[in-house]
Amino acid sequence: MLAGRPKVAVLGAGATGAATAHWLAAKEIADVVLLDVADSMAQGKALDLYEAMPIEGLDVRVEGGGDYNLARGADVVVITAGVGRKPGQSRDDLLRVNYEIVATVAKQAYAVAPDAVYVVLTNPVDVLTYAVQHVTGLPHARVFGQAGVLDSTRFRTFVAEAAGVSVEDVFCFVVGGHGDDMVPLVRYSSIGGMPLERFLTQEQIEAIVTRTRGGGGEIGGLLKTGSAFYAPGAAIAAMTEAVIRDKKRVMPVVAHLDGMYGERDIYVGVPCIIGRGGVEKVLEVPFTTEERAAFAKSVASVRGPLAALGLGGGNGH
Repeated sequence: MLAGRPKVAVLGAGATGAATAHWLAAKEIADVVLLDVADSMAQGKALDLYEAMPIEGLDVRVEGGGDYNLARGADVVVITAGVGRKPGQSRDDLLRVNYEIVATVAKQAYAVAPDAVYVVLTNPVDVLTYAVQHVTGLPHARVFGQAGVLDSTRFRTFVAEAAGVSVEDVFCFVVGGHGDDMVPLVRYSSIGGMPLERFLTQEQIEAIVTRTRGGGGEIGGLLKTGSAFYAPGAAIAAMTEAVIRDKKRVMPVVAHLDGMYGERDIYVGVPCIIGRGGVEKVLEVPFTTEERAAFAKSVASVRGPLAALGLGGGNGH
């Protein structure tokens, strides 16, 4: 790593970690460290990616291994370590095994990068984002998770395809827990600033909402083994770029609520301003009665697993 250049440490060199490192390097966002208990695999993937940089004309250093000292002084720590979903398996089935993995790697990273912003990907992400803050004691603003950015890009993809328009002109966002009870906000979604209803029938919109909620499961079912990694990696790269370059992006991320939306002591997907400080502001958007009920149901689906881990689980109101 070169002095003065931003550094991102990616914990977990599996498919998602490697894809995240790839997107980060391809965007020339920062030097990248890829860490894994399988240290030689991390080294190999990092070296392979590093050797691609001259072809692309990118001045990015990529290193890999199992020594957490490589992450020392990182500006952003991305946590992808964990076991992926198998076909038919829910995100919550992964709860206990991934909690142990994430708690361990978060503590190791915090020992060498206590001033970093931590971005969590490992599922169930709402619960494990809470866990990372809990085990490290980091300020809530410097720990957030990926959910809505990924869910929203799936929503955008399906809308653009159905409407026959460019994805560049489609804006969508999704709130709530990153699971089957997520809440795609149709009312706040648009194509070229116009309501989706100008382009799509109600039946089409409902089908897209359903497909968005099951987006991860659809890909897992097709892959047979493993889970999505290209889109999650790209989403993490976009979130990391917002931090490194202090872009003040408005993004739906898994953030800590302390009274916002009537909820407390919970991490869940909501729109936020993301910059150098991490979550710089949680944005509260007005909900209809139906949207509020759907959001409350989604939050409740996060509190249950938290309670199972002894990390909360009260009503939070």
